[in-house]
Amino acid sequence: MAAEALPGAAARLRRARVAVAALFLTNGALCANLLPRYPEIKADLEMSNTVYGGAVASFSAGALVAGLTAAVLIRRFGSARVAVVGTVVLAGFIVTAGVSSTPVAFAAALFAAGCSDAVTDVAQNVNGLRVQRCYGRSIINSLHAVWAMGAVLGGLTGAAAIAAHLPRALHLGGAAVLCTAVVALAYPHLLGGADHDDHPAATGAGGRPVSAAVYLTLLALVGIAVAGATVEDAGNSWAALYLRDSLGSPGSVAALGFVALMGFLFIGRLVGDRLVDGFGERAVVRAGGALCAAGMGAALAVPTVPGTIAGFAAAGLGVATVVPAAMHAADELPGLRPGTGLTVLTWLMRIGFLGAPLLVGFVADAAGLRVGLLSVPVAGIAVVLLAGVLGRRRPG
Repeated sequence: MAAEALPGAAARLRRARVAVAALFLTNGALCANLLPRYPEIKADLEMSNTVYGGAVASFSAGALVAGLTAAVLIRRFGSARVAVVGTVVLAGFIVTAGVSSTPVAFAAALFAAGCSDAVTDVAQNVNGLRVQRCYGRSIINSLHAVWAMGAVLGGLTGAAAIAAHLPRALHLGGAAVLCTAVVALAYPHLLGGADHDDHPAATGAGGRPVSAAVYLTLLALVGIAVAGATVEDAGNSWAALYLRDSLGSPGSVAALGFVALMGFLFIGRLVGDRLVDGFGERAVVRAGGALCAAGMGAALAVPTVPGTIAGFAAAGLGVATVVPAAMHAADELPGLRPGTGLTVLTWLMRIGFLGAPLLVGFVADAAGLRVGLLSVPVAGIAVVLLAGVLGRRRPG
């Protein structure tokens, strides 16, 4: 009977991995469908760079407001249910943002979408790390690779919709319906029940006080995650705008800056688990930060459309393993309650998504968007400097 049960359990685990990957896929695709439409939304609503940057930052502001509620909701309802419901709500607000008629309405819809995304993000990572513990080996980079693949598919869909002159309501509404259907089909196969019974910290030293070194390590991990978020936001919020307005490329080509960053983010995460196993998190993340700084720095120094697209590709490849490594390390910090490190890091990481568009928008109005995008190579340098807190080998 035991021999018969094991294959069944393995099949169930494989289905759970596919199901949680579907959550990551739809999460990446939903927002990415909207991003290529940002330049036309900015033009239609007659927003300055500063106003546009503030409106886009509303997404991260909403994520900061709602982020810490994720742990409570997950303990109450379970990560599977929270992730699926959060995806459906996010889809609705993405459509609302795309059809907004005023900058205030646009910002408000992005704020609500950010609230939904923050909770969904934590829930899907909790479920994914739970599946990883069942596997007994690292799969978190591959799950984040699926997220990047979803972002690439969403970005390409957005570019195609622009080229086909599809109305935003039709384009974004169709994407929302499709993603909702995918997560509904995935839900029965997700791991249900308590999420932290098998967590390494669940059997750790209960009453001992947490050392200052743990908090300092968590702070450094937050810095790494914020740097990675800053690079991703450059692709999300500014790549299409920079290529179209500063370098004169047409809208369908301008969307390729975001697609390049996310495409190479996907490639880096697809091979990330093997690289980390072979060279360790510290070495891989540090090398990636250097690649990000050098690639985007060169693209900004010699601005051309092909060179800029290549620069965004290098930035995406460079930060591919940054956020998964920081999340994994934070989730296993000794002395913290299960899930605490991950929740705090994910919440504070949103500072990068909140501050980056505001900072870049302010600098862009004062000195040009090319200067504002120097935030990308600076973030790469920060990753190089902070990577020492990561393990030489893959944690666990």
